[in-house]
Amino acid sequence: MVSLLVFLGIVAVFGIFIVSLYNGLVRARNEVKNAWSSIDVQLKRRHDLIPNVIEAVKGYAAHERQTLDAVIKARQEAAASMGNIEDRARAENALTQTLRSLFALAEAYPNLKANENFIALQGELAATENKISFSRQYYNDSAMRYKNKVEMFPGNLIAGMFNFQVEPFFELEAAGDRDVPQVKF
Repeated sequence: MVSLLVFLGIVAVFGIFIVSLYNGLVRARNEVKNAWSSIDVQLKRRHDLIPNVIEAVKGYAAHERQTLDAVIKARQEAAASMGNIEDRARAENALTQTLRSLFALAEAYPNLKANENFIALQGELAATENKISFSRQYYNDSAMRYKNKVEMFPGNLIAGMFNFQVEPFFELEAAGDRDVPQVKF
């Protein structure tokens, strides 16, 4: 009788341990999803601001159509990207590059740089870029914690049994993406 109780106690402790590991993996996976949602909100805000910036630039730099078209195309591709995180990150990185070229173009037009509407939009876009950067960092931190739980023993045993998959990091592709965008007034 005592050995049966000991056996049941060991099974109960082992069961509680398994449930605890499983719940930790679920919690970490949900944190990664929440972090991605934070990025998504800021990306949507950026997508909404870009048409207003383009309209402000059009009046001053109408003959710079190639740059404006590149920004419009990159925005459309980023907004339409519903693939996995790597695909969305690639599209957003391309959009970031075209925005840099747009703001570099704005430097050549003093009247545009003095336009209050453009200055306000540029400020909002810069603030949004900062929020995107913070959201990316939070996402990557969450993805790292989750990845550690999935790959480290004994969590890797539970993760393998229940098919938990690691989430990719939101990484910059080009070396130029590591530079801080210059916003000058």
